[in-house]
Order: sequence, then structure tokens, then C-alpha cells
Amino acid sequence: MPSHRPSPPDSSAETYLVPDLLAPGLNLVFCGTAPSVASARARAYYAKPGNRFWPSLHAVGITPRRFAPGDYPELLSLGIGLTDLCKVHSGIDSQLPADAFDTEAFRRKMLHYRPALIAFTSKNAAQAFLRRPAEYGLLDETLGESRLFVLTSPSGLATRFFDIGVWRQLAAELRRLPAADAYRR
Repeated sequence: MPSHRPSPPDSSAETYLVPDLLAPGLNLVFCGTAPSVASARARAYYAKPGNRFWPSLHAVGITPRRFAPGDYPELLSLGIGLTDLCKVHSGIDSQLPADAFDTEAFRRKMLHYRPALIAFTSKNAAQAFLRRPAEYGLLDETLGESRLFVLTSPSGLATRFFDIGVWRQLAAELRRLPAADAYRR
């Protein structure tokens, strides 16, 4: 089982507000825009009360139990990783500096680690990376060998857009991965 370690392709990992959770050959990597202030304070992903990320993972069967934000390193044992486009600022997207998203660092990390699926946890994250509008669900394009998926945001600020059905579609895609993948349950 891989250990939790920062991504070697990015030499500034020690300045990250919340460390990357990445390893070679993961089945799935979730990518958000930036940590919330609560997540940066806790140094844990999706730590703001009211965020639906952890309950949704369990509700759709991606995790065997409901994880707490501080449990995030345990996702590696399930073949799941976590990162954000912005690693050095926190807050809601509209309050981030104009150049906050480091899409090239994200691209390098994903090409290095080569997960089977990359799931953006909002349209904002997907569109910032793709530099074009994106729809929810599995996209036609890939990043290297990684398939791309766009989820509805689990943020409490995006309640009106949240749709658990899109998260169920991701869980179905994850179950379709070949049984030979290193982390299959």
C-alpha cells in the first residue's frame, strides 16, 4: 500500500495548505478548486460543515463508510486520491486571486500518477482546467490515459446545483474499471 506523500513533480508541495493525496496507479483522483478556509485550518479536504463530499462518497458506495475530513489519508487504501487546482490560497472561488489555479502543475501531477479517472468536484474546477465550458458527467476527452468526469459541487454554497445522481454515475464508472486495477475492492 502506498504511503501518503507530496507529489514529486511539484517542488512547492511544502507550501500547500492541504497536502496532495496522490500515488501511482490510483483508480480515482478528486480535484477541487481550492480548500475552504475551514479545510485550510484543519489541513483536511472538504472540512467545512455542510459540505456534501464525505456523505456523498458513502451514499453512492465509493467508500464503505462515511469518512470524516481528517480521515482523508485512508482513501489511498481504496485507490482514491485528492488534490486541488489551487494549493496555496483558501476560500470561495470568487475570492481567490486571478492566477490562483495552477493548471499546469495539476496536469504534470496527473500525467505522472496516471489515475484511471479524474473527477472534478465542480464545473468551476473542470472549466478552469479545460479552459472551456463543461457539462456534468463523463467527458469525451482524456488527460493522458486518465478519463475526465465533472461532478456537481458538494459545497454548501452550491446547494441548488447539487445532484447526487451525477455522483452515482461516477460510482458506476468506477465499478466498470478492469478488475486488474491495483486498488480494486
